[in-house]
Amino acid sequence: ALALALALALALPSAALENGLALTPPMGWLAWERFRCNVDCRADPRNCISETLFFEMADRLVEDGWRELGYKYINIDDCWSAKQRDAMGRLVPDPERFPSGIKALADYVHARGLKLGIYGDLGTLTCGGYPGTTLDRVKQDAQRFAEWGVDMLKLDGCYSSGEEQAEGYPEMARALNATGRPIVYSCSWPAYQGGLPPKVNYTILAEVCNLWRNYDDIQDSWDSVLSILDWFSANQDVLQPAAGPGHWNDPDMLVIGNFGLSYEQSRSQMALWTVMAAPLLMSTDLRTISPSAKQILQNRLMIQINQDPLGIQGRRIVKEKTHIEVFLRPLSQAASALVFFSRRTDMPFRYTTSLAKLHFPEDAVYEVQDVYSGKIISGLKTGDSFSVVINPSGVVMWYLYPMVLPAQPWHLVRQQAP
Repeated sequence: ALALALALALALPSAALENGLALTPPMGWLAWERFRCNVDCRADPRNCISETLFFEMADRLVEDGWRELGYKYINIDDCWSAKQRDAMGRLVPDPERFPSGIKALADYVHARGLKLGIYGDLGTLTCGGYPGTTLDRVKQDAQRFAEWGVDMLKLDGCYSSGEEQAEGYPEMARALNATGRPIVYSCSWPAYQGGLPPKVNYTILAEVCNLWRNYDDIQDSWDSVLSILDWFSANQDVLQPAAGPGHWNDPDMLVIGNFGLSYEQSRSQMALWTVMAAPLLMSTDLRTISPSAKQILQNRLMIQINQDPLGIQGRRIVKEKTHIEVFLRPLSQAASALVFFSRRTDMPFRYTTSLAKLHFPEDAVYEVQDVYSGKIISGLKTGDSFSVVINPSGVVMWYLYPMVLPAQPWHLVRQQAP
C-alpha cells in the first residue's frame, strides 16, 4: 500500500509545491522547545501556551530588532486547540487560552510586519493528545488555516501509519495550494520514516514540502545538538543534495538563550545550523534573553550567510583525529563560509591548515572575515598556511570572498562557487 501511495504521489503533477515560498530558510520564533505543552495558565500565566505568549513574542520580534534581521515567523506549536472539534467538525482554539481566536492573533502579527505559523498533526491525535487531522479532514483543516490568515503550517506525524503519511502529506500540500493563500509547509514526514532512503524519497519530498524534519526533536542540551549534527554529517551525501531554495532539511530549533548550552556551544549551534542552510527558528524566551545570546542570534553576517540565495547546504569536509572538524558552504558570488569546529573538552586548540588542503581553487586570493569577531584577513592565498585557535566545543567561522581567482576576468569569477 505504501508503494502504491508513493506511485500515486509521483503520478500527480509535481505542481504540489511550486508555491514560490521559503526561497531562503525560514527565520523566526517557535514555541515548542522552550514552552512545550504548558497549558496551566492559572499556575503559570506568563509561560503557558496562550495568545498572551504569542502577542508578547510578536512585540519582542518587532521592538528588539529581530524582524529587521529576517526573523519574521511567530509559530504556534502543539497544544493550542480545544480538546474537541466544534459541531461542524472544525478545529477551534482553546477558548480560555485563546479567547480572541487565531484570526485575531494573525491580524495582530500581520499588522506588525510578521507572519503566523500554526501546528497540526496528520493522525488521529496530535503528539500532545489534541485533535489530529485524519485523511478525511485534510481539506477542511487547510481551508480553516487559510481563513484564519496562517502563513506556515507544521504538520506532525504522531498517531498515523506510514501509508497514511504517504497519502496525507502530499494531499495537504495540494489542499494548502488550493486555498489560494501562500502557506509555507513544514513536514515531519521523513522523521517518522527514519529519515533515510529507501523509506524516504527526497525527490518526492522536495516536491511536496518547503521544509521537513529529518531526525529527532532537539532538547535543551549539548548532547542533543551533537547527536543531530552527527546524524546530519553521517548522512550528508543523501541530505545535502535534497536542500535548496523552497525545500530545506530542518535539523530543528535553535536552543540558544535557554539553559543547556554554554556560550561557546551556543556560538557553535548558530554557526553549524547556518552552514547547514537550516531554518533559523529560535525557541527561547525573548522577554528575558541574555545580551550574549541575543548577540549570537542577531549576528548580521551570520544571517546573510544563512540566507544566501544560492541555497546550497554545506558539508563536513574534514574530520581530524585531533577532534577538529571543518565544514564548508559554497555561497553566491564565489564566496564561501568555513566553520572550524572543536569537539575537544580540554583547552583552546591551535589548528593549522591551508585553503589548498580544503580543496579551494589554486592561485586564488581571498579576503577573509571572522564572522564572530569581525576581524579581516586580506590577501590570503590558497597555498598560504594559516592557524585558527578554537575553544573547546566552540567554533571559528570564516566568510571568504575572492579578491583574485586564477586567470579569469572578475565578472566570470563572481558566478562560481568552489
